[in-house]
Amino acid sequence: MANSAWSEKILTLLRRMNNFYSPGSCRAACSRFEIDGAQVGWIPPHVAAMLARYPEVFRPPHGGAVSLSPGLDSHERRSEAVDAVLQTLRQEGSLTCLKGWRDEKYSVMPKYSDPPLMWMERAATSLFGVKRYGVHINGYTVSDSGEVSMWLARRSPHKQTYPGLLDNVAAGGLAAGVGIKHTLVKECQEEACIPAAIAEKAHPVTAVSYTYEDEEGVFAENQFVFDLELPLSFKPRVGDGEVQEFYLLPIDKVKELLSTDDFKPNCAMVVLDFLIRHSFIEPDTEPCYQEFVAGLHQTLE
Repeated sequence: MANSAWSEKILTLLRRMNNFYSPGSCRAACSRFEIDGAQVGWIPPHVAAMLARYPEVFRPPHGGAVSLSPGLDSHERRSEAVDAVLQTLRQEGSLTCLKGWRDEKYSVMPKYSDPPLMWMERAATSLFGVKRYGVHINGYTVSDSGEVSMWLARRSPHKQTYPGLLDNVAAGGLAAGVGIKHTLVKECQEEACIPAAIAEKAHPVTAVSYTYEDEEGVFAENQFVFDLELPLSFKPRVGDGEVQEFYLLPIDKVKELLSTDDFKPNCAMVVLDFLIRHSFIEPDTEPCYQEFVAGLHQTLE
């Protein structure tokens, strides 16, 4: 593939993963989701209309914002009241995203460093556009001659989302109350059978952030990215069944695959960031370098 064609494919990926910022997005029609006066998300119009049926939990939109009833003044009260509404909507079956209910709690707060204001079922977060956080690990090797290769995972065909696509060697969402490093070690062990003694050597390197919309809502996501140089003698093994196979590929092949539809989109972004940071993509030779960097770090305000 010619370099310009590759670059255009990458730009298309980044535009898709940041389409909430595009002129034709639903952003202008969304209501801010506020808790105690702080914005924690964006609620699409069709969701705001549904929430209006539950005035004991959600106040009517005012000044462009939907907020919770004043009596819901604690983390526990907010979480339980909102969850009860979501359980009802789940039973009604009209919201596609709730059909993928996971029984996983995600914390809701303005910024990751802020105290959580409530928790919410993971499958429902797109209805409120609340920020979701995850951990992604670039597992790579360096040969004796200095050649870099990367371990990629092929997702199980039975995965609820993006079945069968290429993924990072290990990754996972941050559940409520669970730390970043703990999640990293856990996902490495469960998904790739990487021992804790090796996983703990991973280095935090960046955060990849983006916001996109689709028919299920608004996805405001932030992935904490770690690099993990794996021993040449080590081979990841399928662990909990979320992966069907692992591949060790030369970095040029990995770069080529980024422009195909074979990659889970946010994992492709994480690998793109790796290629930039390790100088496999350079500003002297890549005319879209600045657009790539900007597209990997879009923060939703």
